[in-house]
Amino acid sequence: MGWLASFQHWLAIWTGTVNEPGPQYGFWSGFGGDLAIIGALLSAPLVLLRKHNCEIHGCWRIGRHTTAAGHHTCRRHHPDDHLTHADVIDAHEAAQAAKEAHGDHRRM
Repeated sequence: MGWLASFQHWLAIWTGTVNEPGPQYGFWSGFGGDLAIIGALLSAPLVLLRKHNCEIHGCWRIGRHTTAAGHHTCRRHHPDDHLTHADVIDAHEAAQAAKEAHGDHRRM
């Protein structure tokens, strides 16, 4: 039974319940205080996910896009059409044509 006694002593030291002025002081000063920190570290990602996820019920995607009504949605649930590569090129060419039409030839 020597290993059980040494394990109990190790557990008492690790949890902070041995050689302390009161029965609960060592626990809350040591291991018990760490429980609150561990709980905060485990719950923080869940809180952030809940804050920034898509507002559609059951969707776990990050809601990066805002609708006209102010709802945060993911790209899949956003009501506007998806932006394609051709749309970007067309918008770029239209902006360049507008600059040339207005005589704005500055380089940026």
